[in-house]
Amino acid sequence: MRYRVGLSPVTPLIPAAMSLLPTLEIETAPNPTACVIVMHGLGADGNDFVPIAKELELDDVGPVRFVFPSAPSMPVSINGGYPMPAWYDIFAPDLVRREDESGLRRSRDAIEALIAKEKARGIPAERIVLMGFSQGCAMALMTGLRHPERLAGIVGLSGYLPLAATTEVERHPANQSTPVFLAHGTQDGVVVLPRALDTRAALERLGYAVEWHDYPMAHSVCLEEIADLGAFLQRVLG
Repeated sequence: MRYRVGLSPVTPLIPAAMSLLPTLEIETAPNPTACVIVMHGLGADGNDFVPIAKELELDDVGPVRFVFPSAPSMPVSINGGYPMPAWYDIFAPDLVRREDESGLRRSRDAIEALIAKEKARGIPAERIVLMGFSQGCAMALMTGLRHPERLAGIVGLSGYLPLAATTEVERHPANQSTPVFLAHGTQDGVVVLPRALDTRAALERLGYAVEWHDYPMAHSVCLEEIADLGAFLQRVLG
């Protein structure tokens, strides 16, 4: 694999319009024809999922560019206002009773800018997968279901559907048939399993094709999950 660090500036606090995110990029071979944009979880950064990307067996797909953006640092209410990398604020452990709608929408705009960048580099939307873990899962679902062009797939790991009440009216028909991969740990104490099951049920009610997996783990990733994810990516990008 070749490594390239993005040149977007690191922003210490969320600006009024978040359009450029610092990114780490990995290309499995020159001239990529597909892209996977991976959003990290709360308190992590773009380096977090690089080792997992290296474990994926995608030789049959052809050259793939992995893009790992880093969220800017912001005070997070649930952590006593301590600043850390975050896609949006979290007010309480239940995650959904009160949501940071402005932060969610601001981060969605930033991820849309990454999609636009990949398209400008020659990778069409239908060859782009949005993927995320925990908060990053929320952003993958938030962005992917509303994106106005069909994407190759949406991957949500150990997360949930944000702004669920507005998803039905805001979703775009372009991604009605886009495959969705959801995976969760049955022992997750951060994003509890019922939250993920609610997400699956909500998406299925709206007619999305959801591939569901659960594993006997906490708020993490396991080897079986990586294998299942690799098989999914091979199908949607192959």
